[in-house]
Amino acid sequence: MNKTYLKLSLDLDFVLIAITAAAKDYILCHKINKALEFDFEKTDDHEVYYNIDEDPLAFSKFYYFVEQGEIEYYLVNNRNPEGFLIPEMNKVDFFIIIHQYIDKEDLNFILTRLNKLPDIQVAAQINPLKLKSKENLVM
Repeated sequence: MNKTYLKLSLDLDFVLIAITAAAKDYILCHKINKALEFDFEKTDDHEVYYNIDEDPLAFSKFYYFVEQGEIEYYLVNNRNPEGFLIPEMNKVDFFIIIHQYIDKEDLNFILTRLNKLPDIQVAAQINPLKLKSKENLVM
């Protein structure tokens, strides 16, 4: 009898920025919009199923699209009252996920601006491949 195997591969081709900030998501979003001249808008929550028999956990999500370069930005909350999006990063409050190519100069500009915001303690790039719960970041 022949066996067929299904091999799944996650598209983790994105830049991930972890943010520690003691601010509400909508307040932080507004401040990031002003500092970076972005236009994040609230979108449907990002839902993650941890157990198939339970309801998913919902994490607030904001979206911004740049037509030039077709770059997608997501600002996602790492916390909700019931748990974490990425449990091994429980000190992180938010993630910015950047889909499509972004050069080092633009990334450094974003990180510098984020770290200058008084509400943000730290913003740093993280390698998503090193996370145990990386599949929770697939948008």
